[in-house]
Amino acid sequence: MEFNKMLDDVDLQILDILQKEAHLSNAELARRVNLSPPATHARVKRLESEGYIDRQVAILNQEKLGFDLLCFIFINTNIHQADMLEVLEKELVAMPEVLECHLLTGEYDYLLKVANKDRKELENFIRKLNQLGISKIQTSLALREIKYSTALPL
Repeated sequence: MEFNKMLDDVDLQILDILQKEAHLSNAELARRVNLSPPATHARVKRLESEGYIDRQVAILNQEKLGFDLLCFIFINTNIHQADMLEVLEKELVAMPEVLECHLLTGEYDYLLKVANKDRKELENFIRKLNQLGISKIQTSLALREIKYSTALPL
């Protein structure tokens, strides 16, 4: 692979399996990649320490937990000083409703992916945004999820 000569085919196989099935036991992972469990464990630990595996989490079903509104919120800010933007970004990161926050090029400065239980929570969230020096907000509600994946195309 061109992107990193330090990863061999077995490393890529391990990463591909783990990003889809992180709950697998080391023994099952070893069986799937045709290595011994100690060798597989050592590779996984190396991939973690080198930063290829960022973290392993359980992905929860937001609808079952009552989060009926998935929103994509584009925002512009009137803040231009680097230190003030850093404060804004820390505020956005600290908001539990914000699942993702991306700095953008183009018409908007940031894109937020936000989970709310209902319209009232969304209204309160937008009020919090307005207190942070936001000059423009455009909110789009997701009506239906067509595709959702966390797996990179390895």
